[in-house]
Amino acid sequence: MSFRNFKNFILGKPLANDQLSHQKLNVLWGLPVMASDPISSVAYAIEEILMVLITSITIGLTAYKYVPYFAIPIIVLLLTLIVSYAQIINHYPSGGGSYLVSADNFGKKAALLAGVALVVDYVMTVAVSISASTAAIVSAFPALGSFKTPFSLLCLVIITLLNLRGIRESSRIFGVPTYIFIFSMGIMIMVGFIRAITGTLTPIDQTIYANTIHSVSNDMMIIIFLRAFSSGCSALTGVEAVSNAIPNFREPAQRNAKYVLFILGGIIVFIFSGTAVLASLLHVAPIEGVTIVSQIGKAIFGHSFMFYILQFSTSLILLLATNTAYNDLPIVLSILAKDGYMPRQFAQRGTKLSFSNGIIFLLIVAGGLLTAFNSDTHKLIPFYAVGVFISFTLSQSGMVVKWVRLKEKGWQYKMSINAIGAVITFISLIVVFYFKFREGAWALAIVIPTLMFVMARIKRHYTRVGEQLTCSENIDQIFHKNLKPNNTPCIILIRNVNKASIKTLNYAKTISTNLTALHISDNDDSTIPIQEQWEKLNSGIRLDIIKAPYRDVITPLDEYLTKMEAKLPNDQKLTVIMTKFVESKQSFELLHNQTTYFLENRLSKHKDIITVLVPYIYEKD
Repeated sequence: MSFRNFKNFILGKPLANDQLSHQKLNVLWGLPVMASDPISSVAYAIEEILMVLITSITIGLTAYKYVPYFAIPIIVLLLTLIVSYAQIINHYPSGGGSYLVSADNFGKKAALLAGVALVVDYVMTVAVSISASTAAIVSAFPALGSFKTPFSLLCLVIITLLNLRGIRESSRIFGVPTYIFIFSMGIMIMVGFIRAITGTLTPIDQTIYANTIHSVSNDMMIIIFLRAFSSGCSALTGVEAVSNAIPNFREPAQRNAKYVLFILGGIIVFIFSGTAVLASLLHVAPIEGVTIVSQIGKAIFGHSFMFYILQFSTSLILLLATNTAYNDLPIVLSILAKDGYMPRQFAQRGTKLSFSNGIIFLLIVAGGLLTAFNSDTHKLIPFYAVGVFISFTLSQSGMVVKWVRLKEKGWQYKMSINAIGAVITFISLIVVFYFKFREGAWALAIVIPTLMFVMARIKRHYTRVGEQLTCSENIDQIFHKNLKPNNTPCIILIRNVNKASIKTLNYAKTISTNLTALHISDNDDSTIPIQEQWEKLNSGIRLDIIKAPYRDVITPLDEYLTKMEAKLPNDQKLTVIMTKFVESKQSFELLHNQTTYFLENRLSKHKDIITVLVPYIYEKD
């Protein structure tokens, strides 16, 4: 089996460009994709609150009494964010959320901070969700504890492969388990409330918590409460997902995205508040190796079939929460790539019309984190909420600036909502970062500026390359029309009409009069400007254009050249001339020539084709 056939077997057949609209999500399937991350957060947010409260000498095993009081401010903040992000969906329909809001209202530096924060948030979503999913499985089957990290990595690979199969197909696969979890949690909450009302809900015997408290804290109560609040804020992660992924929805995309956002908000409020009340009624506390949801489910369902359905669906939803990141982060990376802050490969769609390079990026980085932290949720959580609160704060304050600038009808009311959201999320950011600092969040103070620096360097590099390639002077000064060549048949591959391609054309005219320029079109919109530029160039060389509807430039080129080879007289060769961009710094080489490398490799398999690479050397200022 060839690599291509194996790839098609694993990922499915390639999709053409005109099939993109069929890959969009409707409300029914868009909801579980976007809901999996925020809904799954309730599976560990309450546990994180209890882990802080129970260490207090004053509170101890009575921590369960305070859980509902922490749920209230978190729910208020959640509702504020839901309304605020609905406004962002109205005004920024191309996706990107806080990145585009910051770029529009604060400028490039703030946008870059928002972009990096989103990248950190989504990577941590994958790592935390998979580790939490593994913890839920280990809670039901303790014998698997020693295989926690390998099991997590296996799950990560499976999720990645499923997402590489395309948006629509992955949404069907992930949607059903998400709905099962929603209904399982709903049944658990309703049955729990009915049993509480009828007096048949028995609190958990606290003697099982005898060894729960490993350390005690002498901190003041206000410090304890703020730390618990900062831990519970992990329940808010994923709310921004809908505004980031608007392009993934069917038309009318904005309306469908808003429907999903509002339904999502209602489900989160119901599940989070219901779980918080049941945790209080049942007197639960954290136990190593047993999740809070597992304790509540066992107290309500016993060891019945419904308990195992709940455990299995909880594990699945925690695992599938990664799907929100897999849908959103590739879009964010593609926007960053189009703006020049990430390698341009992130802006290219793969064979299944997804941004596959972004998906693979998530696999590599999240896999590294799971390995480094031994798939331990509690070690990963400190890095989790900081990034999302940075993006929350920037998006809310950015919308305040927008309303003040536009002053459209009802702007004072809209601004007040975003202003409240900005203040609350900024305070929450300070609290979260302060109390997570000692637990490991200090590393983000290094990671985020470092990523911003790297992205800024990539942007500067692409900007300088673009300036050097642009034909700012008279094009006749650099294109030589009166050169004397021979009659060797030559094909010149043209991606764009710029200084690099003109240098290649000049070289080709020195070796042959039998020249054909060839452009492989993977996007009709970008091909039209090239045709116009070619006509203005007036080179006297025919331009052939072949279509690559599946964005695979190698196969159509291979077929085109095979036909050309068949027409060659005996002992005659065909020369294919390509441009190779030469970067003096090795650190920037990965940003260029990836397609050239694969084309050169394929052409080397043709016995009658000679490949010529014409270097264009980037001259650093």
